[in-house]
Amino acid sequence: MSWWEDEFLQVKQNKLYLGNLLAEQLAKRYGTPLYVYSLKKVSANFKKLRQVFEPPPPGIEVKIAYALKANSHPAFLKTLFKEGASIDAVSPAEVEKAIKAGFPQDRIIFTGTSLSQEDFELILAYPAVTVNIDAFEQIDLLEAARKRRRIKSPVRVSVRWNPGLGRGFSSKTITAGERSSDGTPIKFGVEDSRILETFEKLRALNLLPVGLHQHLGSGWAEEDFPIAVKAVDRMIKKARELKRADFNLEFLDFGGGFGPKYHPDQRLFPLAEYAAYIIDKVENSRLGLKAIIVEPGKYLVAEAGVLLVRVEYLKKNYGHLFACVNAGTYNTVPRAVIYEEAYHEIVNASQVDSPRKNKITVAGHLCETGDVFGVERLLPCPERGQILAVLMAGAYCRSMASNFNLRDIPQEILLGSL
Repeated sequence: MSWWEDEFLQVKQNKLYLGNLLAEQLAKRYGTPLYVYSLKKVSANFKKLRQVFEPPPPGIEVKIAYALKANSHPAFLKTLFKEGASIDAVSPAEVEKAIKAGFPQDRIIFTGTSLSQEDFELILAYPAVTVNIDAFEQIDLLEAARKRRRIKSPVRVSVRWNPGLGRGFSSKTITAGERSSDGTPIKFGVEDSRILETFEKLRALNLLPVGLHQHLGSGWAEEDFPIAVKAVDRMIKKARELKRADFNLEFLDFGGGFGPKYHPDQRLFPLAEYAAYIIDKVENSRLGLKAIIVEPGKYLVAEAGVLLVRVEYLKKNYGHLFACVNAGTYNTVPRAVIYEEAYHEIVNASQVDSPRKNKITVAGHLCETGDVFGVERLLPCPERGQILAVLMAGAYCRSMASNFNLRDIPQEILLGSL
């Protein structure tokens, strides 16, 4: 049994099945490239995450706010709504999409960076949405937007602070600390020294501060656990400081970061231990909180998506063997080229295993050297017309895809609705 097999991905008679449907038949019926999604997998992942936070501290609700930027497919949103999810939105359009999918305004948290007054005006059309301030400098823009809309009632606001340490699988996904691992200054959050000043200005303007938020980065594995719990400690300490200054918070939002298993050698982040640590610290904090919030994205939906592509021909070039497929990474799985560390398992759906395997570089059809789905992967050598499956394509694939080279973005199909 392969490390990636589960209730969605199965191998029968050496062929790949997606939710009990033959991958080759789906490719033939709908064409390739093709995203195939499993709503059952999304629901299962949500339930699994909810369970690790049970039981919550007495009188405190645990809210799971899906990071909509991971995949905004309406069926994913409706599935998560039915499961009881909230929404983490990062643009006015994401807020609008969540509302269209049925989410009430009070189950949406909006966190934006480099925002304009116009952005805030769009958000304030939904008065029950919690606005998560990313910068002290945003407060004046929010207040100007409120005056422009002539809103008299207090606006619910939380503050995204930068706790001074971050963690992510790539330098491009670290979202806290002073600099990323490649030296890039971190643009997110209010630095620690200005948190009290930020809360005081919000109160002075009759903006209602209700929460404290942090996000360290994305793609945590087992080795990131010590940093993650250290950040929890800092969050609790900061919330206590705010309470002493007479700011009684409704919630602490610990962000996301924990991810699924992308690579066979990846050691998963100990999510159950992390959840237990948060619950214990909150329960003993005496902060009077009403809610704990976490913001998963890829954890919920990455495993629920597969990209199917067709092999057009095999090419030999200076001793290298390429499987040339009818898709480009930028149009389908851009993570493979945006992040050097990103890895997506590739399976020969037509012949999953074989005693004889070759080092195959799966090459896309774009005019770009980096347009490869995987470099020198050990695979049963595919033949022309066979189908390859790129796994973990449910998160940050369709949502980040472009029409580079004027290539189309693939269609998406949902298992269970065919």
